[in-house]
Amino acid sequence: MKQVLIINGHPDQESYNYALSEAYLNGAAKTDVQLSQINIADLKFNPNLTYGYRKRMELEPDLLDAIEKIKNADHIVWVFPMWWYGYPALMKGFIDRTFLPGITYQPIEGKPFPEKLLKGKSSRIIITADTPRWYDFLIMKRPTINQFKKGTLKFCGINRVKVTFISSIKGSNATFREKWLKKVELLGEQLK
Repeated sequence: MKQVLIINGHPDQESYNYALSEAYLNGAAKTDVQLSQINIADLKFNPNLTYGYRKRMELEPDLLDAIEKIKNADHIVWVFPMWWYGYPALMKGFIDRTFLPGITYQPIEGKPFPEKLLKGKSSRIIITADTPRWYDFLIMKRPTINQFKKGTLKFCGINRVKVTFISSIKGSNATFREKWLKKVELLGEQLK
């Protein structure tokens, strides 16, 4: 049975990102998959990679559980806001602490690129933003998407990555938000 993991990177449980995460979950629940979910804000862990890669920090129980969910998932859905052309600090800390050598990639001595330990998985990134899509694409050159899609997911072997960019959130009306909730639920039903 296909395993689908939904990871919400927004620190606020009352955010629109939580509604989007639930919409995808509701859609995927209509299919024949095993579902799991991580709301990063609910986890208890130190988000600082205190020693960099010089020395491994002990992984907290919530991170050990999250790593197992990531390893077991066939399809990982990430829901998060774009803030200052990046993602929230808590999500960055989660990635720093879980996407580690020996867990998501393995350095190869004398080689510039590692062995990718997350091969065979697919992913969907659902990003909310206040920045118009055209500006993010044409002027800024999609820094958040490039950093996360290429610099993290593809680096670790997740090559099939699709992106849903939802903007502008600030000042959006209920009709706009409801339309996107329905679209995201449909993505869940289609496991895209």
